[in-house]
Amino acid sequence: MFSDSDIFNNLDADTMLIRLREMMDAYEARTGEHLTYGELAARTELSRSTIESMATRPSYNASLDTIERICVALHCQPGELLKLDTDQGGGNERR
Repeated sequence: MFSDSDIFNNLDADTMLIRLREMMDAYEARTGEHLTYGELAARTELSRSTIESMATRPSYNASLDTIERICVALHCQPGELLKLDTDQGGGNERR
């Protein structure tokens, strides 16, 4: 059995990934509509640079509001958009 501290310490080696490109592809497959980063930015009222950062930075720190806006626009659930990657091996240290 793991203690709370064991679980928290293990999080240091894990990274929460935002699967934005995969969800944009899934949206296109479901709807037939291709969205650019600019179009997604307009639909979510987020900046294009935020959308690009979410798509390209492995551990982008998005707010819940941002996650919600993306999920509404792409008709997906947060669990589809986010993935806990336990294979990163220490690249995300908490301070």
